[in-house]
Amino acid sequence: MRSRYSAYVLDELDYLLRTWHRDTRPAALEPNEPGTRWLGLEVRRHDRIDADHEIVEFVARVRIQGRASRIHEISRFTRVEGVWVYVDGDIRPA
Repeated sequence: MRSRYSAYVLDELDYLLRTWHRDTRPAALEPNEPGTRWLGLEVRRHDRIDADHEIVEFVARVRIQGRASRIHEISRFTRVEGVWVYVDGDIRPA
C-alpha cells in the first residue's frame, strides 16, 4: 500500500499498473493534474484474510490546485505468483 501511494506521489504510472491485478487493471492511468500535492497517507487498518488475501483501509490526503481533499478507501490485495497486487477498493464518503 505504501509503495503504491509513493507511486501516485511520483507519478510512477508504470509501477501502479504493474502492481494492479490483471483482471481489474485499467488500460492506462492519467498523470497527476498540474498543481497536485500529496500530503500524507494514514493506514488505518490492515487485515490478513488468509495467506494470499489482505484488506487495507487508508486515508490519503491530497491538494489539487489549492483545494484539499481526502481519499478514504478499503482496498483488497491478493498475492499472485508471490507478488502482492491491488485488486480493487471501496471508496468511503469523506
